[in-house]
Amino acid sequence: MNLEYFIAKRLIKGKEHKISISAPIIKIAIAAIAIGVIMMLIAIATGLGLKEKIREKITAFNGHVQIYNYDNNNSEVSIVPVSTEQNFYPEFNSVEGVVHIQAVATKAGIIRTEETFEGIIAKGVGEDYNWAPFKEFLIEGVLPDYNGELNSDVLISKIIANRLNLKVGDSFFTFFLRDDAADRIPNQRKFTITGIYDSGFEEIDGLYIFTDIRHIQRMNKWKDTEVGNFEIFLNSFDDIDEKSNEIYGETVASLDTKSIKDKYYKIFEWIGLFDFNIALIIGIMIIVGGINMITALLVLILERTPMIGILKALGMPNWSIRKVFLYNAAYLIGVGLFWGNLIGLGFIFVQHKFKIFKFPNPKEYYIEYIPVSIDLSTILLLNIGVLFLCLLMLLIPSYIITRITPVKAIRFE
Repeated sequence: MNLEYFIAKRLIKGKEHKISISAPIIKIAIAAIAIGVIMMLIAIATGLGLKEKIREKITAFNGHVQIYNYDNNNSEVSIVPVSTEQNFYPEFNSVEGVVHIQAVATKAGIIRTEETFEGIIAKGVGEDYNWAPFKEFLIEGVLPDYNGELNSDVLISKIIANRLNLKVGDSFFTFFLRDDAADRIPNQRKFTITGIYDSGFEEIDGLYIFTDIRHIQRMNKWKDTEVGNFEIFLNSFDDIDEKSNEIYGETVASLDTKSIKDKYYKIFEWIGLFDFNIALIIGIMIIVGGINMITALLVLILERTPMIGILKALGMPNWSIRKVFLYNAAYLIGVGLFWGNLIGLGFIFVQHKFKIFKFPNPKEYYIEYIPVSIDLSTILLLNIGVLFLCLLMLLIPSYIITRITPVKAIRFE
């Protein structure tokens, strides 16, 4: 144990002095650090949580990357089919990070009931479709099963069900336009609702129903090996740009790829602002905490001026004396970090478990409650960063110790 640490420890325990003026200042500084850590943890957890939830919902409906025919011209409905006889289907093994690929097709139509009608897009899916994300969205009934014979089961959204006054078990007619413009008689299909979902994305929920892809293949007069497009899922969203380019390189010249970041670029530009807001809050909180610690350090130095003079008279170097106060400041910052982490992580756990706090207008954020997400590495980096930056800010005010002369300091009252 070095001398500076020993003296700092004695100061912290208060065995060599009595805390008077500095006591309330120190408490304020500790409280500022704790409050700052709480705010930073909450900002990071809510920002990351909201980003992850929005990404998950968009990905559930589209995959991370889509492969389609160039001739579709970014249409929301499938016009020109793509053959499933590709070297990347049904297993995309040539690109590392691809976890699933599925074939889908879409077709615009109108649901008509006795009272009203509603325009929709029917998304045809098959036995390879990944229903896992929809287990969270399902609010009534069950998910459809298209593994066997062609059936009329459909999954519709809560928004469409409410608009048309439909419920699980009800049947309805849907009319689809034929591709042949000369044929004015629309295709008619009768579907039965097997489940109702609610993802919170009004733009998507108000448009899509899910049906057997074989209905769309038959209406479009496609072969069993022809689909509208492929949806690819990756194991990491952070690699989406890189993997999208790799996937494009593995497809034939007639096919194009598009990531969901490109398809929903406005939404991803919006959630990209979360990072700036988080960084801004962290910066402000560190500055506030640092200023309070500077104030506390200056008060400590002022109150311990006679002690500084004695240590200098005994031959202790300026840097060693500065380290005494920096050790003391590090301890105070550590106390603030402890209480800040305890309260902040406690709040995050409660919100994650019980979802107490909700958005006043869920439609603006595509989710009803405030989601939270944080990992151990982020917590450690935040605490180390706060400790390092605050101590770095304290190096300048600690320089005042070098200006104190032993004679004046010992006589200081």
